[in-house]
Amino acid sequence: MEHCFYMVKTQIQIPDGLHKRLKRLADEQEWSFAETLRRGAELLLATRPVAGSQDTAAWCLEPPANTRLRKDPFATEDWRLEANLGADPKGLAGD
Repeated sequence: MEHCFYMVKTQIQIPDGLHKRLKRLADEQEWSFAETLRRGAELLLATRPVAGSQDTAAWCLEPPANTRLRKDPFATEDWRLEANLGADPKGLAGD
């Protein structure tokens, strides 16, 4: 199994009978239900690869966007207040 460093939490709907069978398989294998679904998804992708999909090993983070900030938005203790109000309540921002 490929090592995952980042996980996405998601919600799915599956028929009750399939859920029961998957839970039973997970219990028999001593896996979590999530691990069982991940293994099933990996098996499916191994047998039916998606055309044009990128390998996760080739993915890299894009450079940060130039936001043209004049000051560090987290430099003050009131950064949460400033972010939620959408303005600098104490007049700390540079002009």
